[in-house]
Amino acid sequence: MCKHILNAQVAIRAPCCQKWFDCPECHAELADHPLRKTMEMVFLCKKCKKAFRKDMTHYEEADEYCPHCDNHYVVEAKEPQAMIGVEGEDARVDNRMIKDDREKEKAGRSIFDRDTTLTLDRPAWDQQPDEVKAQARR
Repeated sequence: MCKHILNAQVAIRAPCCQKWFDCPECHAELADHPLRKTMEMVFLCKKCKKAFRKDMTHYEEADEYCPHCDNHYVVEAKEPQAMIGVEGEDARVDNRMIKDDREKEKAGRSIFDRDTTLTLDRPAWDQQPDEVKAQARR
C-alpha cells in the first residue's frame, strides 16, 4: 500500500532489483540503489492481479487500460493532504466543541459559567438572585 499515491491502480516492477513497488518514491525509500530507467515497463494490475508489459516507445491512449480486465490504471494521482478536522457530534446540534478560546467571552453569555449563588437548600421560589426578585416586585 503506497503512502504517496492513494489511488495507485498498478504496481511497477523495478528493472534494477526486480521488486514490485507502487511508485518511484516507495522504491527510493526502501531500496539502497537508484531506480534504473527503462523503456519496457512491467505492471501488475491491482484489480485482476495479473502482470503485463508495456513498451513506452509506442505508448498509445489504448495502453492506459489493463489488457486483462480493462481497468483504467492511468488516472490522476490522489496524494495525501493535511486536514484539520473536529471529532465529535454534529456542531449544529452541540456547538460547544467549536468554541474559540482565543476570544474573550461576554459576561453572562456562557453556558460554562454557572451561577453558584443558587443552591438546592433554598426553596425553589427563593432561588432567584436579589436583583431579579426586586424587579419582579415592581
